[in-house]
Amino acid sequence: MDKLLPQLAACRDLRGQDSASVGSLGTARAQYHLRQTFVFLNMYPVNRPEVLISNAAQRFDAHGHLADEGSRTRIQQLLEALVAWTRRLGKES
Repeated sequence: MDKLLPQLAACRDLRGQDSASVGSLGTARAQYHLRQTFVFLNMYPVNRPEVLISNAAQRFDAHGHLADEGSRTRIQQLLEALVAWTRRLGKES
């Protein structure tokens, strides 16, 4: 792990999270565990909005495209928050 830390630190600044699951929790446990990892690595994640897509089989069409408008809206909000966070961190550098 010590050999990996410098490499991980180089890409630590930005991170958005999203996930999909066949279950009803939408991989909530995995995302919360990632948050703990981000603290250890001193990363600056985008905390909100959270994108947890539950019951993914019903939210994607036969071609694998996300058809659920609510999920699409949350992903759009996450991307907008990532852009804003990137700009904010860029001003602090």
